[in-house]
Amino acid sequence: MYGETINDSGGEIKVSFGYQCKGKNDDSCDKSKGIDIPSAIKLRRSNSSFARLSGAAISANATLANTNICNGLIGAEILPTLDSPNSFRRIPSSPTISKLDFLSSSLQSNLSNLSCSPSSLTETLDYDSFSPKSMSTPSQSDSFLNGMGVQVAGGAAGEDRVQAVCSEENGWLFCAIYDGFNGRDAADFLAGTLYETIGFYLNLLDWELEQEFIKASDYMTYDKSLYCILKDGNCLDGKPTCVKVDRSCDLFKQRVLNSLQHALSKSENDFLHMVEQEMEDRPDLVSVGSCVLLVLLHGKDLYVLNVGDSRAVLATYNEGIDINEIEGPQAVQLTDNHTVDNDIERNQLLHDHPDDPYTVVAGKVKGKLKVTRALGVGYLKKKNLNDALMGILRVHNLTSPPYVSVQPSLYVHEISDSDYFVVLGSDGLFDFFSNDEVVKLVHSYILRVPYGDPAKFLVEQLVVRAADSAGVSMEELMSVPAGRRRKYHDDVTVIVIVLGTNKCSSKASTCL
Repeated sequence: MYGETINDSGGEIKVSFGYQCKGKNDDSCDKSKGIDIPSAIKLRRSNSSFARLSGAAISANATLANTNICNGLIGAEILPTLDSPNSFRRIPSSPTISKLDFLSSSLQSNLSNLSCSPSSLTETLDYDSFSPKSMSTPSQSDSFLNGMGVQVAGGAAGEDRVQAVCSEENGWLFCAIYDGFNGRDAADFLAGTLYETIGFYLNLLDWELEQEFIKASDYMTYDKSLYCILKDGNCLDGKPTCVKVDRSCDLFKQRVLNSLQHALSKSENDFLHMVEQEMEDRPDLVSVGSCVLLVLLHGKDLYVLNVGDSRAVLATYNEGIDINEIEGPQAVQLTDNHTVDNDIERNQLLHDHPDDPYTVVAGKVKGKLKVTRALGVGYLKKKNLNDALMGILRVHNLTSPPYVSVQPSLYVHEISDSDYFVVLGSDGLFDFFSNDEVVKLVHSYILRVPYGDPAKFLVEQLVVRAADSAGVSMEELMSVPAGRRRKYHDDVTVIVIVLGTNKCSSKASTCL
């Protein structure tokens, strides 16, 4: 465990946290037993495939007080406990009422009102279709935030939010960066709700699989001749129903990605619903939005979801090459850039709005926003939200909304022995460094300081480059208060995940 929080008037790094995996032979730490996490995360128990991670961030925009979104029910209760921690900390096993209870308007509906087969639930079910008190179906309080042995860290830097949650014993890690813009509210909302929403949908997926297993088992009682062997998720005998579900197959991985997408869609709907309720008093909420980058590392499967221009970059060695004979790993970008600078995104946007000659103005969507996908920014998605704005703030000729999508890019990567680390960063990092430069900097730092803080090092190097670009000294740049430093660099948030349990040692481990 390592970490540091520097929060002086000079504007140093605002968030810094780290987590070191326990060594296999480290008996000095009391490992928790009987960890209770969602059954979806228990789908395939395996050892951790990450050795350690670190996170760091620096503000350019002024970090305002908590905005108390949703009448304080989110901001006042969750966010202060996540601001600028100096390390990971254990979350106790005590069920709590999900904060989403305050946001959903139809939680009283019951599963008994549904008439759909279990195998099609994710296509026809809404999150709100489940009662939190139901004993036979997943509930919001099943979130693995409530499991024993879970470690969590997070923080705020300007309009950025960052989260990291892990259970080393059960082999999973969740990391997310929420890059807010036009205000913190959307990023705050995500930091307070998205993780639990994802937990719900993963539990729902597991419940679906259990129902499919029961259905197949019942079928076997009537057809004793049914014999099915799974290989890579396919039935070798061609039977349409399988008793055993292969949870390492491509179909299962796609269903996990679908669960992440459903969770994001739910968060979008809830946030915009909240905006509609609050916009009379706070019309600025209609322009607030956030990019989303999250990864779920479970066993050797790295699931990636992104909306906007934050990036996940994998450092990997080419197969068959002796790592001692080359300078370092190669950079592979795992995410798409959802901006008008991306020709694919720009062309798709123009294609979707053929009757609007002002879809892209001055290199921005409707002259307002560079990103083409984001959570929130309701004024570019709904006419009534745009009408809440006055004068020049309102988008004129909102011909065919929505102009900004919350449709994420989804990707799953199977971690191999050639993969070294993954860097997650908000776009402010890549304003100054290319993917290759980021990988080279982290790689060189790890070689020099094997158990140091590569995320903090990256942020420090960015400050050096930003100062050099502005023709000022690093000390002069850091003396500029947040809020006025935006002309030198953006809010920057970085997470570095070092992959592979072979890279951790008991000597470097510290009790949590």
